[in-house]
Amino acid sequence: VFQGESVKEGKMPQGEKTRQCKQEAEQQQKEDEREGLIEFYGSYQELFQFFCSNTTIHGAIRLVCSKKNKMKTAFWSVLFFLTFGLMYWQFGILYREYFSYPVNLNLNLNSDRLTFPAVTLCTLNPYRYSAIRKKLDELDQITHQTLLDLYDYNMSLARSDGSAQFSRRRTSRSLLHHVQRHPLRRQKRDNLVSLPENSPSVDKNDWKIGFVLCSENNEDCFHQTYSSGVDAVREWYSFHYINILAQVPDAKDLDESDFENFIYSCRFNEATCDKANYTHFHHPLYGNCYTFNDNSSSLWTSSLPGINNGLSLVVRTEQNDFIPLLSTVTGARVMVHDQNEPAFMDDGGFNVRPGIETSISMRKEMTVRLGGSYSDCTEDGSDVPVQNLYSSRYTEQVCIRSCFQLNMVKRCFCAYYFYPLPDGAEYCDYTKHIAWGYCYYKLLAEFKADELGCFHKCRKPCKMTEYQLSAGYSRWPSAVSEDWVFYVLSQQNKYNITSKRNGVAKVNIFFEEWNYKTNGESPAFTVVTLLSQLGNQWSLWFGSSVLSVMELAELILDLIVITFILAFRWFRSQRWHSSPGPPPNSHDNTAFQDEASGLGAPHRFTVEAVVTTLPSYNSLEPCGPNRDGETGHE
Repeated sequence: VFQGESVKEGKMPQGEKTRQCKQEAEQQQKEDEREGLIEFYGSYQELFQFFCSNTTIHGAIRLVCSKKNKMKTAFWSVLFFLTFGLMYWQFGILYREYFSYPVNLNLNLNSDRLTFPAVTLCTLNPYRYSAIRKKLDELDQITHQTLLDLYDYNMSLARSDGSAQFSRRRTSRSLLHHVQRHPLRRQKRDNLVSLPENSPSVDKNDWKIGFVLCSENNEDCFHQTYSSGVDAVREWYSFHYINILAQVPDAKDLDESDFENFIYSCRFNEATCDKANYTHFHHPLYGNCYTFNDNSSSLWTSSLPGINNGLSLVVRTEQNDFIPLLSTVTGARVMVHDQNEPAFMDDGGFNVRPGIETSISMRKEMTVRLGGSYSDCTEDGSDVPVQNLYSSRYTEQVCIRSCFQLNMVKRCFCAYYFYPLPDGAEYCDYTKHIAWGYCYYKLLAEFKADELGCFHKCRKPCKMTEYQLSAGYSRWPSAVSEDWVFYVLSQQNKYNITSKRNGVAKVNIFFEEWNYKTNGESPAFTVVTLLSQLGNQWSLWFGSSVLSVMELAELILDLIVITFILAFRWFRSQRWHSSPGPPPNSHDNTAFQDEASGLGAPHRFTVEAVVTTLPSYNSLEPCGPNRDGETGHE
């Protein structure tokens, strides 16, 4: 009884015991819920379960709440990762579109007073310049004999005087030698075999006319043939004509401007033109050319659109003392281009018919391209690997012609006469460069096939101005007015009329309206657009926001950290297992035993005891009801 009473008296009251257990449970819960500065999960399963239970990404919670149903878990797992795959597939399409750098075309209509463009007008026929007149007469004589041999055509040539004939007799051997080296021949269509002159056994429809250009040692030859005899004669004559021009030591000797005999009338905006409004240059095939409004210091400005507020020209188209074997057309050639740009009459020019009033209306159009990653255009040509040989700003045609000329000098050791002369080079002339014609035509074939790379090297300019032209024609002067018009022209311009219909032509060039079009480019896919499209795709597939993306980034970071920690633990355990010593938690007494066995005298040992207070008896009792179902009362 005594013992029972003492035990009974030592027990803690039930209410106090319950209160103590509750406090201990709350304290333990607070310790469990206490958040550290840096805390990581112990396993991948724990991390994944926490993420799916707390993330704002739609569908992730179904991977946890349906874990007791394996079929649902598998279904939602497949659906979840399939959705992720489809979303990132759309992301890939968006990124591919972004890095293709697409552009939007912006069309703007502007209305303002317009600067009048430059206008170049050529006689369309090369002139018999006095510096080369004698050699041209010799070439005409040889060509006359060639036409007689090939076509039985007797062409009467105008002979100047006895001195010219004496000069031909004295210098014909030199020119004849080079012409005979490159003769114009009749050839079979099939095999290009040269036929004897005046061969009666060959049908004229089976002929091809051309000439052969051989290398300097005659090891290789280039056959330049034409199906049209007219084209063959013109090309063959032009080849020898260029050689004659290249022999002139000073190009100023060919500068024989005859503005008054070509331009009978010039008016702009109802005002008369003068010599300060044009510049003159010589073209090998188009003769004397005059460029109006090319002076950047005083450019013309159209006050109003319409035919009366533009440029009006009356030009002479009658051919006297020209070269009929080189040019087979009559009239004039006109080209509209921007200032500080060369006039390439072969590309952008068109012919003006004699006896016709040609009215040309213009519409200005500007193009502005995006550079950099959006296109391969160039701002000023400084980043193009081709030297600009023209004294003008960069254009694509300027670059292409400069590229060909530089290759010509590199391969043929001389420059083509139609293009500017590079530094330290000289124009091709078969008196100095015997086989330059062979080299030129071979190089021209490679150039057209883009084997020289000029079309890839020369890029389009980022800013360019073009003029869209439309022309109207009418007879001028009319039948009832031509008498007095030609009479006034003959009195004012001392024009001796021999052919009224082919004598003159009139040209009117004007702006159709003040509005001009600007074609601009703007980026179609910017960074803002990309982020917006990515957000749309993310919201479509998962219905979440930017914070959800941060949750996913946090998950990836936690996965990396856990992987690193687990790898570090595995590596440490592998190192412990591979070491010869005992495990870290084992008691190693080997050293102590070795030391004790080697001692001969007693030693003093210091022993430290750690005393731990045991918990009270009451604390060992479980909280809550007893196992036996006792309620605390005996």
